[in-house]
Amino acid sequence: MSYFISAEDGYYALTTAGIVLCVVIIAILVILTALIARKGKAVSEEQKTKTESKRKSLFSVKQLVFSAMALALGFATSYVRIFTMPWGGSITLCSMLFVALIGYWYGPKIGLCAGFAYGLLQFVQDGGSYILSLLQACLDYIVAFAALGCSGFFANRKNGLIKGYIAAILARGLFHTIGGYLYWMDYMPENFPSSLAAIYPIAYNYSYILAEGVITIIILCLPPVKKAMTSIKKLALQ
Repeated sequence: MSYFISAEDGYYALTTAGIVLCVVIIAILVILTALIARKGKAVSEEQKTKTESKRKSLFSVKQLVFSAMALALGFATSYVRIFTMPWGGSITLCSMLFVALIGYWYGPKIGLCAGFAYGLLQFVQDGGSYILSLLQACLDYIVAFAALGCSGFFANRKNGLIKGYIAAILARGLFHTIGGYLYWMDYMPENFPSSLAAIYPIAYNYSYILAEGVITIIILCLPPVKKAMTSIKKLALQ
C-alpha cells in the first residue's frame, strides 16, 4: 500500500505510482463508457422496443464527446488559479462552470455522473493533496465535485444556467464544509476570531467558492456570453 500512498507528518499523499494508477482507472472507466455508448447505438431499429429504450446507455456518443470536452476544459482551467487557500481550495478561471454546463445541457443524471468523474480528476491533481481518511477524501473530492451536477435540476428553467450554477456551487461548498467540521477544525488559524470559531469551515470554504462564483456569474450575464451559451446548448442537444 505504501507504494501508492506515502505518509508524511501524519498525512497521506499519493505517490507518482498512485497517481498513475488513478489515471489508469479513470481511463478504463471512460473507455468502458464509450464502448457501452457505442454498443447501444449499434442496436438495430427493430430491437429498440420501449422496454429496451429505458435500458439504453446513459450517455449517447455526442453527449459523451461534449461532456468530455467540458470536463477537459474544467480540468485545464482548474490549474489557472487566481488565488490559492492554505489548506486546499482556490479561485480558478471559472473551472466549476464547465462541469455545471454538462448538467445544464443534459440534466441531473448525466451531470452528476460527469461531476463524479471530475471529482476523480481533482483527486489525482497535484498528487491528490493530503488524505486524512477515506470519508474525508470522498467528501472533499468525489462527493463535493459530483454535486456540481446539481445544475441539471434547473436545465429547463428560465435562466437555468445561472440558477443551476448557483445551486451547484452551494452544494459543492456544503460537502466541503461538512468535511471541514469533521476533519479540519484543528487547522483553524490562531488569529481567527475565537467567537466565530463555529463558522470557520463555512467561512473558509465558501470564501473562495463564492468569490469564483461571483466572477463567473458576472461573465455569464454579459450579452455576448449569454448568446454563446444558448447557441452551445442548442448544438449540444441537436
